[in-house]
Amino acid sequence: MALMDFIKKQFIDVIHWTEETPGVLAYRFPMQDMEIQNGAQLTVRESQLAAFVNEGTMADVFGPGRYKLTTQTLPLLTNLMHWDKLFDSPFKSDVYFFATRLQLDRKWGTPNPVTIRDRDFGAVRLRAFGIYSYRLADPKVFHREVSGTREVFTVDDLDGQLRNSMIAAMTNAFGASGVPFLDMAGNQTAFAAAVRKEAEPLFARLGLALDSLVVENISLPEEIQKMLDTRIGMNMIGDMQRYTQFQTANAIPIAAANEGGGLAAMGANLAAGVGIGNQMAGAMMGALAQGAAPAGTAAGAAPAAAPPGSPAPASGIDDITATLEKLHALVGKGVLSQAEFDAKKAELLAKLG
Repeated sequence: MALMDFIKKQFIDVIHWTEETPGVLAYRFPMQDMEIQNGAQLTVRESQLAAFVNEGTMADVFGPGRYKLTTQTLPLLTNLMHWDKLFDSPFKSDVYFFATRLQLDRKWGTPNPVTIRDRDFGAVRLRAFGIYSYRLADPKVFHREVSGTREVFTVDDLDGQLRNSMIAAMTNAFGASGVPFLDMAGNQTAFAAAVRKEAEPLFARLGLALDSLVVENISLPEEIQKMLDTRIGMNMIGDMQRYTQFQTANAIPIAAANEGGGLAAMGANLAAGVGIGNQMAGAMMGALAQGAAPAGTAAGAAPAAAPPGSPAPASGIDDITATLEKLHALVGKGVLSQAEFDAKKAELLAKLG
C-alpha cells in the first residue's frame, strides 16, 4: 500500500518560470500536492531570482543559472529540515520567483497641490510630476514586507504606495533645500537628484532599489501662476508711471474708434487719456496759433484787426490751411473727434470771412 501511494505521487523534475504575464514582481511556483524530486533541475533566467521558503522562512536564494537540487545546493534548507545526509525521498518546499529587471516608465505626480513654504512667496501650493524606474533588489525583504504568500504580486499593486512615497520625498526635498521655487523650477535635474536621495531609503525598506527619477514639470496652481505672471510682468516693466502713460496712449485710438467715439465717450476708465489728448491738442493748436501771428506781434497778444471787407493776407490763408491739415491728422490718429475737428474748422474758416 505504501509503495502504491509513493507511485501515485506526482514529482517535480523541472522548476522554472517564463514570465508570461507582464508586470509580475513575485510569482509562487504551483506546488499543490506535488513534491520536489531529489536531483530535480531548477532553471533561473536572466533578470530572475528564485527562493525556497520552508514554513514561512526563506532559505536558499538562486540567481540566474541552472541548478541540480541536492543537499549541497540547498544548504540552508538542509539545515532547516535537519537533513544530516543526502536525502533520497522527495521534499516539499514553497518556491518563489522574483523579477529583477527594471520596471520602467512608472509615473508619479501630485494629484492635489502640496503646500510648501517658499522663501520668495511664503506658503505656495506646488504641483510636480515625472517618471521613475526601479528594480527588485532584496527578495527576502520584499517577500517579508510586501508580497508574502500571495501567488502573484504585480507592479500595479505597488503603484499607489510608491507614488505616495515619491510625493513625500519631493516635499521633504523641497523643504530641506531652502531653494526658492523659481530657482528650483529652473534646475529640475538637481531637484530630481534631491528627491531621489530622499526616496531611496523608502524603496530600500520594501526590498526595492530606485534606479532613476525624472522631474518633468514643477508648477503652481493656475490661479497662483496668473499672479506670478503679473508679478513678473511688473518687474519687467520697472517704471510704472511710464507704463501707465504707455497703456493710456494705446487706449486712446482704440476708444475713439468705438461706436459713439470721440474723446467725450471714452468714459471714466480713460479719464487720464482724455486729459493727455486734450493737452496734446491744445499745445499743438497754441503753437500753430503762435506761428500764424503776424510779425511784430507779441506772443499771446491779439493780432491787429483787419479793416472790414479786406481780404485775408495770403500768409494767413496758408497758416490756416496748414493748421487744418494738422488737425485733420489728429482726427486720423484718434486724438480729436470729427465733431471737434468740424468745430475748429468752422472757427478758422470764419476768420477768412
